[in-house]
Amino acid sequence: MKKLMLQAKFGAELMTAATATLMLWASAASAQEVNLTFESSGASRKLGGYMPQRLQLSATQPEGLKKAPAGLTAPLYGQLKLGPAESPMTVLVVLDEPDQKDARLWVDANGNGDLTDDPPAEWQGRANPAGGKEFKTYSGGATVKVAYGPETRELHLAMYRFDKNDPSRAQLKNVLLYYRDYGFAGELKLGGKTCKAMLSDDMATGDFRGKSGEARSGVSLLVDVNGNGQFDRKGESFDVRKPFNIGGTTYELKGLGASGGSFQIAKSDQTVEEVTPPPTLAVGEKPISFERKTTEGKAVQYPGDYKGKLIMLDFWATWCGPCRAELPNLVTMFEKYRSQGFEVLGISFDQANAEEKLAKFAKENKMGWPQIYDGKGWQAELGQMYGVDSIPRCLLVNGDTGLIVATTENLRGDKLEPTLKRELAKLKK
Repeated sequence: MKKLMLQAKFGAELMTAATATLMLWASAASAQEVNLTFESSGASRKLGGYMPQRLQLSATQPEGLKKAPAGLTAPLYGQLKLGPAESPMTVLVVLDEPDQKDARLWVDANGNGDLTDDPPAEWQGRANPAGGKEFKTYSGGATVKVAYGPETRELHLAMYRFDKNDPSRAQLKNVLLYYRDYGFAGELKLGGKTCKAMLSDDMATGDFRGKSGEARSGVSLLVDVNGNGQFDRKGESFDVRKPFNIGGTTYELKGLGASGGSFQIAKSDQTVEEVTPPPTLAVGEKPISFERKTTEGKAVQYPGDYKGKLIMLDFWATWCGPCRAELPNLVTMFEKYRSQGFEVLGISFDQANAEEKLAKFAKENKMGWPQIYDGKGWQAELGQMYGVDSIPRCLLVNGDTGLIVATTENLRGDKLEPTLKRELAKLKK
């Protein structure tokens, strides 16, 4: 009898162990392996935005600097950490800004403290008139080599700097702004649907696990849930350290390392509410109509008031560096093609009590188009309506068909004029 009881107990233990093994196997089987491809540069444009980080500059030479470039006359120094949190590399930066001369930038891309043996950093100035004076904004960046154990990755950091003499940017006099231009891209399958995905190191730390114990880890998984070809921050951007809901199922990431790229997506034991993406505002879709008053008190019905026109809806702000950098090009195109039917309607993301600043800025920069401004910054009503979470953001609409004909990626830089020529030709027909 005792022998039978022992056999039964042993059999139960075997059954329990087998059941546990089966459960673990089932859990592993339900987790999806994801392998994204690393892109050392160009990710910011694909992601549709970035979060500028501040690098504090000082005239004091850092201890880690072993060899400085020759001929420095007005140097400012900075250092940032990049890579796995347990063993980040120190990246030294030197910015030389002599008066009445072009600024120069050096970045210690290999982290050895020697600023004379690295590839030249990209650094170009662009004039920005303001207040009757001309100031220079510089932009560029550098590619830094970061070690992840035995593996080394090249991470491109984009950088920009406002004129140190610009009184409207006094708080940034000793600051260099930078952001990640690297990331991971590929596809994943959720609920039987294949979606484009990207992994973004928003805070540019070089550690794709993100920071623990923070309200936001600083690393996001972006999934094109609605399939419109772009990543919306609302409903398509998920913190890698938190569970997220897509299509009514709550998921979480597992096995994500500092170097990123490979991880699992598994169903979570937790349940969180699903956040749906904003309306699809792709080429061929209709924009969201609205009626508002401009800063001059004129009522505007959009897009109804623009029959026979090609109208660009431009989300921007006076404090937005990329917006200001793009402005001279937009002004030139507006003046050149307005007589052919090109119009612009600005939606300002400036904060409260900025009416005078906005009006002055628009006049000084020859912005001859109307502006809509409600003083709510990132919470601007039209911005919320359109799901805008990064600027500059713009849409081009054919006033006759009422359909979107181009989006941000084809409305900036050297892509703007060819787009306008093509769509104005269609408008005339």
